[in-house]
Amino acid sequence: MVKIEQFAVEHWMDEYETTVAYNIAETCCASISIEDLKQLSEDKSFDPLSLSTKLTYGPIRGSEQLRSTLAHLYSVKTPSPLPQDNVLISPGAIQANFLLLYTLIAPGDHVICHYPTYQQLYSVPASLGAEVSLWKSKEADGWKLDIAELESLIKPNTKLIILNNPQNPTGAIIPRRTLEEIVEIARKSSILVFADEVYRPLFHSISPMDEDFPPSLLSLGYERTVVTGSMSKAYSLAGIRVGWIASRDREVIEACAAVRHYATISVGQIDDAIASYALAPTCIHALLKRNIELSRKNLAILEKFIDSHRWACEWVRPRAGTTAFVRFTKMGKPVDDVAFCRTLIERTGVMFVPGSSCFGSGGDFKGYVRIGFACETEVLEKGLEALKAFMEDGYEEVPIVKKK
Repeated sequence: MVKIEQFAVEHWMDEYETTVAYNIAETCCASISIEDLKQLSEDKSFDPLSLSTKLTYGPIRGSEQLRSTLAHLYSVKTPSPLPQDNVLISPGAIQANFLLLYTLIAPGDHVICHYPTYQQLYSVPASLGAEVSLWKSKEADGWKLDIAELESLIKPNTKLIILNNPQNPTGAIIPRRTLEEIVEIARKSSILVFADEVYRPLFHSISPMDEDFPPSLLSLGYERTVVTGSMSKAYSLAGIRVGWIASRDREVIEACAAVRHYATISVGQIDDAIASYALAPTCIHALLKRNIELSRKNLAILEKFIDSHRWACEWVRPRAGTTAFVRFTKMGKPVDDVAFCRTLIERTGVMFVPGSSCFGSGGDFKGYVRIGFACETEVLEKGLEALKAFMEDGYEEVPIVKKK
C-alpha cells in the first residue's frame, strides 16, 4: 500500500472549522448562495436545471458551455486561443491536482516544488515514488524565488516543476518576469511546468498594469504547461465542488481523462450549470469585483491589527489570494504556533492554522500562522477583537519554541 503523509492542513480544518466561533482560517472568499449569485448577475432568469431534466451523469468531461467559457478566459491576451477540448472538469481543484500528479508522476522521477505551499503539491509526488526538491521562496525578499537556485535543482530526470501562483499560505505572487524565466529554463529540457492557480484571479494588491502582474502560466507560449483552478477560492462557490485542469499540451488532458475514469465519472449537472452561470460574462465581473473589494477591505482591517501589535507579530503583506502568513514572537523568539492556535480556539473561539505543522517541512515556519482574511467582514472583525483581548491578557502564557 502506498504510504502518504497525513494531510496536515486539511486534518486541522476538519477537526475545528465547523465548531469554532470565528473561523479566520478559511481560504475561500466569503461564500454566497444561488440567490446572491443571481443578484450579482445581469441574467436574473437562472434556473440550474429544469425540473424535467433527467439527472444522468451528464457530459463526462464537463459541459461544452463550461469548458468553452474557461477556454475563453484562458485565451485572453494570449498568442493563440486555448481549445475547449484542452480543459477537463473535475470535482474541485483538490481532485484536479491529485489526478494530474497521479497521471504524470512515476517512481524515479524528480519533481521541483515551489515552497511553502499546499502540502498536496509535494506530498503526493513523494508518495508516488518521486524525489521531491523544495524550491524555497525567500521571506526576506518578499517571498521571491531565486531563478539561479531553480537551475541548480534541475536533474536529468526532472519531470515536473510545480508552482503555486498566487501562493498559499503567503499571498505572494510569482511575477511575470520570473514566470518567463521559469518557462525558458523548462523549455531547454522539455520539462513540464504545472501551476496551481486556484487563487487566480484574486489580485487585490497589484494592478494589471503593474509590470509584475502575473499572467496565467498558459499564456506564455510554452506548450508543456498545465494549470488547475476552482470555483472555491476566488469565486465563493466551494459548495458546488467544481474545478478543472487546463493545458497547452492536449496529451496531458487525454492522459488525465483516461486515468479519471477510475475515480470520477463526471461532475454533477447542477454543479456544472452553476459554474457556467457564475463564469459567464453577465456574472463573472460583478462576482470578482465583490470578492476583490471584500479582500481589500478585510486586508486593511488585518493590517491595522498587525501594525498595532508589531511587538508580537510581523508579516510580508499579501499581494493576491485570501491568505496571510503571520509570524508571532515573544522577546524575539517564535512562539509554539501549534500551542498558540489550540489555546486561541479553546479560549476565544478564534481559528488560525499553525504554520510549522501544516506548511513546514523539517521544522520550518515555527511561530507562523496562516490567516484567511476573506471571510465575512463581521467574522474577521469580531475574531480580531477576541484576539486583541487575548494578546493583552493571555499571550504571555503562550510557550515559545524550545531548543532541542
